[in-house]
Amino acid sequence: MVDPRVKKAAEILVNYSTQPKKGEYVVINGEINAAPLIMEVYKLVLKRGAFPITHISIPGMSYNYFKMASEFQLKKFPELSMEETKKASVFINIYGSNNTRELTSINPNKMSIRQKVLEPLKYERLKKRWVLYEFPTDALAQEADMSLEEFEDFVYNATNIDWKKESKKMHKVYNVMSKGNEVRITHNDTDLKFNIKGRKFVIADGSYNMPDGEIFTAPVDNSANGYIQFSFPSIYLGREVDGMRLEFKNGEVVKASAKKNEHLLKSLIKMDQGSKRLGEFGIGLNYNIKKNIKQILFDEKIGGTIHLALGSAYKECNGINKSGLHWDMIKDLRNGGKVYLDGKLVHKNGKWL
Repeated sequence: MVDPRVKKAAEILVNYSTQPKKGEYVVINGEINAAPLIMEVYKLVLKRGAFPITHISIPGMSYNYFKMASEFQLKKFPELSMEETKKASVFINIYGSNNTRELTSINPNKMSIRQKVLEPLKYERLKKRWVLYEFPTDALAQEADMSLEEFEDFVYNATNIDWKKESKKMHKVYNVMSKGNEVRITHNDTDLKFNIKGRKFVIADGSYNMPDGEIFTAPVDNSANGYIQFSFPSIYLGREVDGMRLEFKNGEVVKASAKKNEHLLKSLIKMDQGSKRLGEFGIGLNYNIKKNIKQILFDEKIGGTIHLALGSAYKECNGINKSGLHWDMIKDLRNGGKVYLDGKLVHKNGKWL
């Protein structure tokens, strides 16, 4: 018997987040551990008269690809995937990790090469209706220091909510932030300014990520000045970077350090011209998520936090920075942090004033 919470999650992904129309192609990318949710999504897509196309990965595929792929294979652009992407209208990506550290021993340069090659595919998919979901698995529960049962409760509490009601709450913050030009963030070892003039905030109310609960924009490319110490570890392609600190001058990272995997941090910043600039400024507004679990889909939504991403900016924010990288890093403001908008304090200790 299928967990009713899984059915509810599927209904949100299909009937709220993406809303496939009759005759549309819907690509369902999933990991085999998430089979129960994939099946429920598959059935709902069929009920709506759309055509589901499934791509299911099994444990070890990513590891063996990066371990065995030659430079010729890494640099080969996937033309077939691009053709599918152009013809599809909806992408539903359902993750269900079997091993969150599968790629730890892989040379980060190989992953950087592949990410750069896939950049045009990424931008094409961003034109479509899409949503991401992190299905609860033992591996993710272990990463979060929870039992599987506890983690399932954590996930469904963050996703299976009234998103129309949450959207109304997020609009209040959107209305405040959309009126400003300069953002300043202060906290322990943090004093960073950047400009958002001419950029647009987007309300993330369940249409793209699940869980969702943030508003985000793209900082003006050359405007970031100052320094910031991030609060939580960040996982990039299976490798954990912790204790990250960045310094900016005229929009570019001029100094970067980390307590763990500093080499990876510096390598990714050098990926291309756009990877040393900020592509996103986001504000976490899902107050059902209260702790970090080393999964960015959840951590960036924590109510009372902000996050910054190095690399590519979203066009819907009027962002122009391009990069093969988009890497989110989170700052917890719930204990002394402050956000100023045009010199006025608008956010303190994780709460809106």
